[in-house]
Amino acid sequence: MSCAVHCSALTKTYPGKPPVEAVRGIDLAIDEGECFGVLGPNGAGKTTTIEILEGLLEPSSGDVSVLGLNWRDHGARIRQQIGISLQETRFSDKLTVAETARLFRSFYPRGLRPDEVVSRVGLEEKSNAWVKHLSGGQRQRLAIAVALIGDPALLFLDEPTTGLDPHSRRQLWEIIGQFRSQGRTTLLTTHYMEEAERLCDRVAIVDHGRVIASGTPRELIAQLGGHHVVEFSLTAREGAEQPPSFWIDLPTVVSCRHEGMAIHLTVTQPHRVLPALVERLERRGWELASLVTRHASLDDVFVTLTGRALESDVDSDDEEEPHE
Repeated sequence: MSCAVHCSALTKTYPGKPPVEAVRGIDLAIDEGECFGVLGPNGAGKTTTIEILEGLLEPSSGDVSVLGLNWRDHGARIRQQIGISLQETRFSDKLTVAETARLFRSFYPRGLRPDEVVSRVGLEEKSNAWVKHLSGGQRQRLAIAVALIGDPALLFLDEPTTGLDPHSRRQLWEIIGQFRSQGRTTLLTTHYMEEAERLCDRVAIVDHGRVIASGTPRELIAQLGGHHVVEFSLTAREGAEQPPSFWIDLPTVVSCRHEGMAIHLTVTQPHRVLPALVERLERRGWELASLVTRHASLDDVFVTLTGRALESDVDSDDEEEPHE
């Protein structure tokens, strides 16, 4: 299978006192036809990495290949074959949705009909509305439409569903699924673990400018050692103050972490650990305030690797990385 995107030893350092190392040696190889996700909190380096791959930023060092071509010698050819939806896309306020789609279609020698892409993203009823009258979610869908209008072989989506309501988000998931079913390649960043697990063939987790884990969602979850999580909290504070070692000796428990007053156990067999957990609490005279069992997820992987939840950064006002 051919490689749609490849980068090796990629770095980006912004000048300053001290200099800011946004990307610190990232290696990625994305196959044609797959949906590849880049996950990471604000400031992790993921947007800088994507913008280098899109040809919007020059790397400080490293090699980049997009669709078998390099940006230095074949920039115009690459641009005709890719579609980009940035974290924030600014359109002319006094163009309509249809006019905006027609404008972007004029940039490509071939592509899709403007009315077709507007329909794909569910904006038919807003075709004649000025951009300034669109909601944030509708603007985001328009950004996806113009990314698709050149009929790209490779689609870059940076936080594509931020600000969308659940219905619009699932609608966009269907669009990405259709794009992938045509043998096209998608590279996306996201804060939403459900989104990554549902859409992505493989993911890379980026933190502090480096890839700290990569693989299929199933492979990464398997690395936890258990496919289930038991989350519980207690009415007694002393229970929550017990060290992880107090809980790890329960049957089939692989790991334990605390999150505020909640205790999270990664386990292989919930039906064995639950009776033992209840028995231990009864011996101590502690009562459960809450108890949930669920399948392990990419969010658990992320927390295990970084010590913090990814989706807690969604509403952060911090800039992800400095820009030149």
